[in-house]
Amino acid sequence: MSLNNIEGKLPCREGRFALVVARFNSFICERLLEGALDTLKREGEVPEEQITVVHVPGSIEIPLTCDKLAQSGKFDAIIALGCVIRGSTYHFEVVANECAKGLSQVNLKRGVPVTNGVLTTDNLDQAVQRAGSKMGNKGSEAAASALEMVNVLRQVDSL
Repeated sequence: MSLNNIEGKLPCREGRFALVVARFNSFICERLLEGALDTLKREGEVPEEQITVVHVPGSIEIPLTCDKLAQSGKFDAIIALGCVIRGSTYHFEVVANECAKGLSQVNLKRGVPVTNGVLTTDNLDQAVQRAGSKMGNKGSEAAASALEMVNVLRQVDSL
């Protein structure tokens, strides 16, 4: 008996990717976008014409947009990019939790990988660290996960 081992590999030249990027905290979100695009093009070898970028007002609008894109059937994976920084009110928890919950629901409901590159940090310094500084670029990591998931799901479909 032979063991079937499925593992996502790069590149993903035939993949079609959508990136949904919040404009709120744009200084951080644009850095996440740069990291994600670099990973898709360099590591994934995805041609630009197979990448769509959609800008939305904030992180709370990301899940609905991801759902519409997944429903369209035009994308193999969707990358969500945003930044929610804790303030002095409960609003942080609402936005962070509902965004994460919404992205998970799209994954399961639509069967399209939606990777979560939405930062949820206590302060601006933590966000900067995760958008291309000491802690790496979480946009790049979300793109790498999307590439891998497209390849994993293709292998699962071929079983």
